[in-house]
Formats: sequence, structure tokens, C-alpha cells
Amino acid sequence: MSEISERYQRLSDDFAKKIATVPAGSWNAPSPCPEWTARDVVQHVIDTQGMFLGFIGKELGPIPSAREDPGAAWDAARARTQRELDDPDSAGTEFDGFFGRSRYDEAVNRFLCFDLVVHGWDLARAAGLDEHIDPEDIRRVREQAEWFGDSMRSPKAFGPELEAPAGADEQTKLLAFLGRRA
Repeated sequence: MSEISERYQRLSDDFAKKIATVPAGSWNAPSPCPEWTARDVVQHVIDTQGMFLGFIGKELGPIPSAREDPGAAWDAARARTQRELDDPDSAGTEFDGFFGRSRYDEAVNRFLCFDLVVHGWDLARAAGLDEHIDPEDIRRVREQAEWFGDSMRSPKAFGPELEAPAGADEQTKLLAFLGRRA
């Protein structure tokens, strides 16, 4: 397992734990993502796994419906992504992506791991779960967000940066940078 594969596994496990603890009545709760419910956040993260697999000529294949069973849908999607990360040939497959030539494993690290942290917080906020983000993940996501630059502030991505309250901790500052209120 590579460092990226291990990171993805850890973050996808954390996301799965959040899904498993969403109260039944919270799946339709609004999330910090405009016009998305908690269930929509999970569907987005699943769809993104499929999009990145498509960059290397692979597919998610048939998976359970996130509408009917978000946990089973996520488990199937993440298993498919993990399988490709654990295969050195697939992990090293190059493609032309949003920011030029990239490798699958690097794109997973840059985008999918980023999404798992940020949308994990979105899901936790929507469902009333523990919203804590690991400090190392905060650092990594912040660096990545700065690397994305203004390209991340497009419709259906991240809103404008908000001002963090005086004395805010690093998580609150990150969320404000991403256009979210902690």
C-alpha cells in the first residue's frame, strides 16, 4: 500500500463511519452545500469516485443506490477506488485532467482525499455528528485549497472566502477559507 492508498483508506473509512451514524431522520437535512441534503453530499462523493475512475477508463460498475442505502453505496464505490489505488499499474495510470497531465493516485490524493475531509465535515454538520477534523488533514486540505486557487471558487464548488472570527482555531479558519461557517 502506498502512502496515498493508506490515506484514502483512512479517510474513506472515516466517511463510512459518519454515514453509519447519520440518524435516519437526518438524511434529508440541509447541508452546508447550497441545495444539497446530507444524502446529496454522499451521492456527490460517490459520483466523484466514478468520475475519477472514468479518467483512467474504468467505471464504478453496478453499485447500490445511495437513495436506498447510502452506506452500501459508499462501501461499493470506495472499494472500487481502493482496488485501483492498490494496483500499482492503475495507480500510476496517467490522464489529462483539470490541471493538466496527472496520475490516478496523485489525482485521488489531490481531489478525492480533499473531498472526503471537506464533505465529511459537511455530512457531519448536516446530520449533527462530531465535526472535528484531524489537524494533519486540516493542514493538507488548506495547502491543497491554496494550490487550487481561484479555480475552486466556481459554481457548484466553493463559495467566496468568509472572514473567520477573531481567535478562530485552524479548523474554523479552513472552513471560512472554503466559504463555510463553523
